Amino acid sequence: MTIQAPNHIQKIAPYQGGKPITELAREMNLRVEDIVKLASNENPLGISPKADYAIQEAILDIARYPDGNSFALREAVSNKFGVAHDQIVFGNGSNDILELVARAYLSSDSETIYSQHAFAVYPLVTQAMGAKGVVVPAKDFGHDLSAMLAAVTDKTRLIFIANPNNPTGTLLAKDALYTFLKQVPQHVLVVLDEAYDEYLSAEYKSEAIGWLKEFENLVISRTFSKAYGLAGLRIGFGLCHAQVADMMNRVRQPFNVNSVAQAAAVASLADDDFVERSYALNQAGMAQLKQGFDQLGLSYIPSFANFISVKVGDAAAINQKLLQQGVIVRPVANYEMPEYLRVSIGLFSENAKFLAVLTQIING
Repeated sequence: MTIQAPNHIQKIAPYQGGKPITELAREMNLRVEDIVKLASNENPLGISPKADYAIQEAILDIARYPDGNSFALREAVSNKFGVAHDQIVFGNGSNDILELVARAYLSSDSETIYSQHAFAVYPLVTQAMGAKGVVVPAKDFGHDLSAMLAAVTDKTRLIFIANPNNPTGTLLAKDALYTFLKQVPQHVLVVLDEAYDEYLSAEYKSEAIGWLKEFENLVISRTFSKAYGLAGLRIGFGLCHAQVADMMNRVRQPFNVNSVAQAAAVASLADDDFVERSYALNQAGMAQLKQGFDQLGLSYIPSFANFISVKVGDAAAINQKLLQQGVIVRPVANYEMPEYLRVSIGLFSENAKFLAVLTQIING
């Protein structure tokens, strides 16, 4: 073919999501109901009953285009988090928020900074814009803020920080993050990815939304895919200074958030009880997996999210054996962690099956 995409596009390695249950069932000739998926950090409780009802109502009107400005959801987010309407940007998942900020602020002569072992979408959106990605070595599997600050140049436009981080689950202290923001030059936007904040205990919960009044160069991304359970509907949002939101909305696709997702998100924000149950289940499941790893003598990275990365040695081989037994987890060799598997927290029975199969594999 004579028509060629730009070189920076040709070099992109497409994002690989967790293996779907139906795909594994076909590959291994397994029954769907016998497969446990602990690979994509999904909520094992499903969705809020309020969201379920809202979805059924919204389906009746899907012949109509959605509200392109997401007014009802904008109002709900504004009231929930105490931000103005013009500080909110909605996206087709929080991945869309990350891409929108990249499209709005990156060019071929600019740079972004992100940590080793950080979310794979950061380099993807950087490369898609033809910008240069600067990878800062991790510190204890987490972000080294001092090193990231030292990496800033006149060409730096974005710094991506995941807190908690995916796939390691590490968490930055709030005072350290605040001090970092105070030192970042004003020509650099700090994109704080808080996809897992709902899984933090009260003492660790983010205070970054309150910092928006002080830092005009702060963008916070949140998602409805994790604790709210709306991963299949793809909806997330960004909170930032009104001028930044304006730039992001200029490159946003019309109707990028469908009407069913908007209705489900509004209802989800009104169901604190469901989020609390999701948090409690996650805490119990995390303890269950850690106890199992301790009994097997396996080391793991202490996690503040709804997943945990465990060191198993030859992770690729063990992952293949898990798949053969109907257990899907996430190998993270692409994050420069070839000896680790990332395991999402599931229901008690799902966690138990994973641990039983893992024990069988390790003990031979």
